[in-house]
Amino acid sequence: MATPGKWPMGDKQAAPYRTRQPARWLRNVILLLIVAVVAVLGWNWAHLREEALVGSAYGAQAGCVCRYVSQRPLKSCEGDLDVAGLGRVAGLVSLSDDAETKTVRAGVPLLAHQSATYSAKTGCQLEPWDE
Repeated sequence: MATPGKWPMGDKQAAPYRTRQPARWLRNVILLLIVAVVAVLGWNWAHLREEALVGSAYGAQAGCVCRYVSQRPLKSCEGDLDVAGLGRVAGLVSLSDDAETKTVRAGVPLLAHQSATYSAKTGCQLEPWDE
């Protein structure tokens, strides 16, 4: 028989009952959300890429005309894209120019980029699309 004040197994105390860890539950929810976001992006990737190609092509053409035909600063040309009706892509398109070659480059990060070059004979022409 066990002595009073002592555990039946000797000096070892019984391990406390395990409780559910909230950090594990939160981690699982976050992982589930990440998987859902990746699945939605994968499902819509082709459509997003097409919108980005169109937006960057329009941005390059409009930016080239604005910069080299209208002789406006590139910063004011970026404002034209916001009212162009490109939808949610308009805010993602960024413009840069190369004054030496008279080329305006427009791009949507990680999705698409397009260039348009100005010539006095032909005006602003888009570079051929890479498909």
